Amino acid sequence: MVLCRICCWRDFHTGIWPAPAAPPACEHLRERIPHRTGKNQRANYISNINNDDPTDPASLKKYVLIFLFLIIAPLLVSTANYLRGDRRGNWQTADRSSAGLLPAASDHPEALIRIYAARTVRWRGIFAVHTWIVVKERGAPSYSRYDYTAWGQPIRVDGFAADGRWFGAIPQAVASVDGPEAGKLIPAIRSVIENYKFREYGDYSAWPGPNSNTFVQAVLDGVPELNAVLPPTAIGKDFPYRGEWCGLTASRTGVFVSLGGYLGLTIGWMEGLEFNFFGGVLGLDIRRPALKFPGIGRLGVPLSQ
Repeated sequence: MVLCRICCWRDFHTGIWPAPAAPPACEHLRERIPHRTGKNQRANYISNINNDDPTDPASLKKYVLIFLFLIIAPLLVSTANYLRGDRRGNWQTADRSSAGLLPAASDHPEALIRIYAARTVRWRGIFAVHTWIVVKERGAPSYSRYDYTAWGQPIRVDGFAADGRWFGAIPQAVASVDGPEAGKLIPAIRSVIENYKFREYGDYSAWPGPNSNTFVQAVLDGVPELNAVLPPTAIGKDFPYRGEWCGLTASRTGVFVSLGGYLGLTIGWMEGLEFNFFGGVLGLDIRRPALKFPGIGRLGVPLSQ
């Protein structure tokens, strides 16, 4: 049986259909189906009518529910991981020592750039990571680390070990540049940091920004040669810190639209496809194949290998 979405049904499988001289009893079908067509053509026409119409309220509701499921389910998984872990301890006594990701500066004379990301403090780690920047010029005796924090003057220099755990969370490299190329980019990075707009006490805002991820994103925007993309859990990266709600992506390979950091869309070769839904990112990366989910981040090829 084939159901007319409007009012009636016909059994095309039996081959029974009124003769051409007698149009279908259903007025909707009589108006829309030519009389002098074959049985298979009429059947295909009705089948097309019965396919889901994306503008139909029921279909729209289904797509909205699927979208919300893809947002909420990963957050539930991230919540379960948080509850099973040891991140609920006292943040004041949490481990902030070196994670051993970098060699001693004296053992690595070449210039170096690293962007790290680690789960943020306490329950906020369910949703977000904290990112920071580490640089070292050629021959420099030490690394320089730049964070953007919620306490004191937002931009903190060398407040923590360059590759230190973020209150117990082990960082992961988001971008890595070494050698002469790093040496060329470090002055541009320092210039962006020195001219960053939100540098006064009270400028920090955890959500939707400007926060640590907004700060690092500003560096990526100002130094596109870094060719880096922050993870989907870097809430705040889509905050329009320049006041521009649309424009080119940091890599200059795509475009973005952002409604105050609350909602947004990014499409680019480096960035992939990203939907920003109140800070959470749902998306797809084709260049380095991966799915992007709120809370749990990337599932696929890592950002930095």
